[in-house]
Amino acid sequence: MKLSTVGYLGPKGTFTNVAVDAIFDSVDTKGYRTIPECLDAVNNDEVALAVVPMENAIEGTVHLTVDYLIHQVDVPIIAEVVIPIEQHLLVHPGFTGDLKDIETIHSHTQAIAQCHQFIHKEMNNAEIEYTSSTGEAASIVQQKKGSHAAIGNILSAEEYGLKVLRTSIHDYENNHTRFAVLQKNQKPVQMKELTANTYKTTIMVTLPSDYSGALHQVLSAFAWRKMNLSKIESRPMKTGLGNYFFIIDVNQPYDAVLFPAVQAELAALGCQIKVLGTYPCFHVEAPSLSTEKTAE
Repeated sequence: MKLSTVGYLGPKGTFTNVAVDAIFDSVDTKGYRTIPECLDAVNNDEVALAVVPMENAIEGTVHLTVDYLIHQVDVPIIAEVVIPIEQHLLVHPGFTGDLKDIETIHSHTQAIAQCHQFIHKEMNNAEIEYTSSTGEAASIVQQKKGSHAAIGNILSAEEYGLKVLRTSIHDYENNHTRFAVLQKNQKPVQMKELTANTYKTTIMVTLPSDYSGALHQVLSAFAWRKMNLSKIESRPMKTGLGNYFFIIDVNQPYDAVLFPAVQAELAALGCQIKVLGTYPCFHVEAPSLSTEKTAE
């Protein structure tokens, strides 16, 4: 089927924009300034699908995404795409100075955190200005010129006509981000011809009360069925201190035997269970850096 509009954490030039381009061909897209705005758009049928960041290999879970999916909207995950994250230091093309001349660095909180050591060692005197996305940071530097810099990807450099002053300034080489593709009304979706690396099912489990061995009993329901868990994380219920739910990633698609049995066992323990999605996972390459965009 032909896709309608895909919403993503924008503006143009964000890593989420890269993720959208990596898995969809010739679709209409609409960038949103924040993750909640993007998730509200798909929940309210303003767009057919939404793509938002879920987790970074260095900085961990994007809690805003997870919490909003749990507490504010009811939109299943239908796919996951993982892309390598390369952070570059971007400046206005008219900038002729060096690192010591940059007074302000603009970027998203996660991007700043991923480049903490570089900033600490090379640009310790620069002020940090946080933005809602790396794309917005690039847009700001395009407008401000002067001694401002943005941390972002090569797509944002090309989109806003910026120069790459330093390449690959992230602190760790194995820097990847998981992005979730969400759809309110699950219908067939045409993506690029990509091969899924694996399949996952993500569920939320809420314990009936805090008692000794409760979490062990939950995990045992998966363990004795030999269901591999790739992630388990607790998040606050927002109902008081000490009240948590658990997000669990199971490395297999939802089936008609094992998962219903797990749900029945957990329900017998008094747990509440919600399936957030069962979906294919894709790994794709990021856009390559063009040498002519790099400062000499």
